[in-house]
Amino acid sequence: MAAPQDDMFSLCVEPGKVSNIVEVRFIDNIKGKGLFAKKDIRKGDTIFIERPLISSQFLWNALYKYKACEYCLKSLETAEENARRLSGLPGLSLPHPELCRVRPELHQVCLQCQVKYCSAECRQAAQEQYHKVLCLGPSQDDPDHPINKLQDAWRSVHYPPETSSIMLMAKMVAVVKQAQEKGRWQRLFSQFCSRSANEEEEIAHKLLGEEFQGQLALLRSLFTSALYDDHLNRWFTPEGFRSLFSLVGTNGQGIGTSSLSQWVHACDALQLPVQQREQLDAFIDQLYKDIEKETGDFLNCEGSGLFLLQSSCNHSCIPNSEVTFPDNNFLLHLNALSDISVGEEICISYLDCCQRERSRHSRHKTLRENYLFVCSCAKCVSQTDEPDVTSDEEEEGEAEGETEDEMTDV
Repeated sequence: MAAPQDDMFSLCVEPGKVSNIVEVRFIDNIKGKGLFAKKDIRKGDTIFIERPLISSQFLWNALYKYKACEYCLKSLETAEENARRLSGLPGLSLPHPELCRVRPELHQVCLQCQVKYCSAECRQAAQEQYHKVLCLGPSQDDPDHPINKLQDAWRSVHYPPETSSIMLMAKMVAVVKQAQEKGRWQRLFSQFCSRSANEEEEIAHKLLGEEFQGQLALLRSLFTSALYDDHLNRWFTPEGFRSLFSLVGTNGQGIGTSSLSQWVHACDALQLPVQQREQLDAFIDQLYKDIEKETGDFLNCEGSGLFLLQSSCNHSCIPNSEVTFPDNNFLLHLNALSDISVGEEICISYLDCCQRERSRHSRHKTLRENYLFVCSCAKCVSQTDEPDVTSDEEEEGEAEGETEDEMTDV
């Protein structure tokens, strides 16, 4: 039984009239659901703002000292602290510090396990939703605790850059275990496609092949030891665990939060005299050069989440909308990239900008292996007659040799 659409909206979408703007429709057995416009939407409009059912910071990201709220993933560093760490310049001072919205005086910790939150509200929300099950208490540093063993195993098979997290699966279990209405939460999670293969296209998820059976068996064993629950016994069977693994791999939406990025956007909005504007822009340009030299591309607190409405958005290599996280937390903003007419399907891209510029063959390879479908968007159809050659960038990567363990591409 599917959860009513009204339930989906009330649980996940920020207050407003979003239910009058979009609707979820079943398309066919291959594409499944899709998100469609119920009214005309203009380029630049925010179509909706959605909170995830659950979200989790990536484990390597946390290990590398990217400090984020355990519940909403908000960056816990001030913009200046963030800039100093990323640039390697401990004496750096940011102009206009009043534009930073991080408030350290409001930060809270779990008194039992010391995980950090950006506010009392987030601490309470986590406690009420899942944290009672996942709290390690005084064992937070005990390598033999079952949850710590599970996280260590995940890090050993999924090197950076991460694209998913075993902790999304753990939080799914914890939410159901704590919930009074267990069936309601199970129905909500059932809204997500969890197939590990697409029989129509003869595609199987690349991480569920024979070469990864040993790693998946280890993860399932540790997952069961840490979290088993009779209400969810099917999630702990070999096939159920594969489906759960596929669910977070194909539906998990990456989340990136940054107090520095939020400060930069606030600076961009300042009304300044020409000379002051030039000076501020030059300062920010130099800061990003320093960060690139010191840190590279890993700027954000990063994690992933399960979003009901966003997960209904199908892919297009020429998307008419995009996902952003401008609030420095897990709130997903879906923004229109072009005018969208009533009745038109709202599509995002599952590929980043660089991937979308690659050949049709390269795009299809990525989408087949990670999302289990063959794209038939207008761009792909227009390029049907192109030869099946891999983009130069991908050929170079393959020539240099793939990462030893492809679990990095969950």
